[in-house]
Amino acid sequence: MSDDTVLPIPNLALAQNYFVLSTPSLEHLHGDARKELLEGIQADHMAPYYRIVTATNALDLDESLLARMEKENQDELGKIDERLEEAKKTEGETDIADALRARANYLTRIGDKDKAVEAQKLALEKTPGLGSRIDIVLTLIRIGFFFGDHDMITHHLTQAEEFVEKGGDWDRRNRLKVYRGLHLLSIRQFKRGGELLLDALSTFTATELISYNDFVASTIISNVLTLNRPDLKKKLISAPEVIQVLPELPVLSDLMKSLYDSHYDKFFLALASTEQTHIKPNRLLSPHTRYYVREMRISAYNQLLESYRSLTLDSLARSFGVSVEFVDSELSRFIASGRLHCTIDKVNGVVETNRPSLKNAQYETVIRQGDILLNAVQRLSKVLY
Repeated sequence: MSDDTVLPIPNLALAQNYFVLSTPSLEHLHGDARKELLEGIQADHMAPYYRIVTATNALDLDESLLARMEKENQDELGKIDERLEEAKKTEGETDIADALRARANYLTRIGDKDKAVEAQKLALEKTPGLGSRIDIVLTLIRIGFFFGDHDMITHHLTQAEEFVEKGGDWDRRNRLKVYRGLHLLSIRQFKRGGELLLDALSTFTATELISYNDFVASTIISNVLTLNRPDLKKKLISAPEVIQVLPELPVLSDLMKSLYDSHYDKFFLALASTEQTHIKPNRLLSPHTRYYVREMRISAYNQLLESYRSLTLDSLARSFGVSVEFVDSELSRFIASGRLHCTIDKVNGVVETNRPSLKNAQYETVIRQGDILLNAVQRLSKVLY
């Protein structure tokens, strides 16, 4: 096998299926998820992972299937260990490292987390080439993604970045952008994560982590929230890589284009569909569903209000295809939290914008940063004198 071949292990589609089966609100997706999860486990003889999913009743336990897979695991590991012992006796360090990687990759494939991590770390110690060492660390990151271990992901992302800075090639640098981008989305850092995904859009090769269509979907979801209107058109809507996939992502196409075209009633419908089809069912994005929907609504309200000094509640409600009561309640909440710069005149049914001027905002920023600097200098002077 070529050193440049990246094995799609562990199979992250199975972790997604397991998440769906573990989420009662996604019951309408359980049938397909159950079928795909069982088929994937059987295909890779994942006895250790089968024990995990059956222990939580995501799948029914089939004792005979478990016994067959455990025997297959035992036999295959026996063969790998024989090759490893033979390499230790008669071969050089390179062959020993290859055998250690083969053992680590098999344990990773079958979903035995603790043994796989231990074996991958041992292989990392014994592997000489920088490129191969980066590949091992990327595999450890994927194990972290597979089992939802954020500490493990963070630790090995830092390690991978250190290796890449020492001389990682172009392909591995671009793969790492996707790994970092997806992790940032999973911890609600949509702006930085979206920037990394957008940067990797034309050079994407990390199919071992995420399919191309899902990668483009994640790029759209993150960047439609954070890009300004001109950049949304330039970097996303007009991107050839996005245009190519949009027919297969009609909901996200509607979300992006309706926001850009200021069709806010269509945007609200597309946002609701996006929530149900792309956010809630996604194990990385699901915890941030309410945050994402709220921020997207605020973005749309701000975009409309920027065009007017004032407008009636009735016209605002019609623009978004909702009732006056709904928009009144929602605007009041966002105004109170400082997210919208406007006021509501309930007597006349008018919304008036009161955006602070750019110069005032810059002045306040300078004053605030100056105060921080002066406080730091005062603390330092106390230490020194």
